[in-house]
Amino acid sequence: MKKLMVKFSIAFLCVGLLSTLHANEKVYKFSMATTWGETATPLIDAANNMAKMANEMSNGRIVIKVDSANKHKAPLGILDMVKGGQYDMGHTASYYWKGKDINTLPFTSMPFGLTAPEQYSWFYHGGGMELMKKVYDAHGVLSFPGGSTGVQMGGWFKKEINTLDDLKGLKMRIPGFAGEIMAKLGVQVTNLAPGELYTSLEMGTIDALEWVGPSMDISMGFHKVAPFYYTGWHEPASEMQFIINTKKFDKLPADLKEIMLAAIRLSAYDMYIQNYDMNANAWQQMKAEYPNIQVKTFAKPIMDEMKKANQELRNEMGAKSPLLKETLDSQDTYMKKVREWTKMSDYLYLKDNL
Repeated sequence: MKKLMVKFSIAFLCVGLLSTLHANEKVYKFSMATTWGETATPLIDAANNMAKMANEMSNGRIVIKVDSANKHKAPLGILDMVKGGQYDMGHTASYYWKGKDINTLPFTSMPFGLTAPEQYSWFYHGGGMELMKKVYDAHGVLSFPGGSTGVQMGGWFKKEINTLDDLKGLKMRIPGFAGEIMAKLGVQVTNLAPGELYTSLEMGTIDALEWVGPSMDISMGFHKVAPFYYTGWHEPASEMQFIINTKKFDKLPADLKEIMLAAIRLSAYDMYIQNYDMNANAWQQMKAEYPNIQVKTFAKPIMDEMKKANQELRNEMGAKSPLLKETLDSQDTYMKKVREWTKMSDYLYLKDNL
């Protein structure tokens, strides 16, 4: 019994020493700003989940405070705030910085480009991370994939689009690079605040709009006033991003750096599969409540013109920026290789089983 008591005493002493050591370990605090509002599931979930996992895996040594756009009021100012040190981290999307640095554009998604699994492969095994680092080093931040919405839908239309003539003069909310492509086809492109979209579509201020997909479209109610739902082409793998102030990240010890990167990678994947499930559930609800919805794909002549306009714009941008051209060329080269496997593994399987 005496020996047993001695063993217990040693064990309690060890536990006490470990607790003291842990109590004395430095806690690293980070602040994270997001582009998303508090209810923008699953986008805001990726940021919150990353913060929670980093805290738990580090046994409390990493503490990340997440501020939604509702608090900081600058949803499209994330890069500047992280770069300037106002926030240590951000969760946003790379193509928002196109106006500041055109080289950031391809790291979200490109029209007719890589799908989400293909793009993740390119990031981590095809040179994408190295190219992204080259771009964001100039801004003093590190950038990492932050969760994909997968293939985004091509938009809600109040009338069916059968020919190129049907697009001419059409008033459509479709921002960014895709909007430039549509403008080349004669569409009157506009950008409106999210809160104005449903009313604008219902009242006829716009004839069509692009948002995301069933998971996030359902709460906006577009399916109630626009019965034609077109399949995607413009954002086949819309990847969000985590950015971290480089100086802040460099202050972390090696083990906590690895924990941060692991939390980022896992939360990104979690968002992708969460959104996939949300899309499936939302679509079931949409079609049950509004059976008049018609899923359409743009006719080949329209798609051909979109691809032509896309290539013309890419060539123009690439001529102005060698780094952008390097990234686009890297994606194209990787797609030629990986698309053969995508066709064999996914397309032919689905083709024979639908």
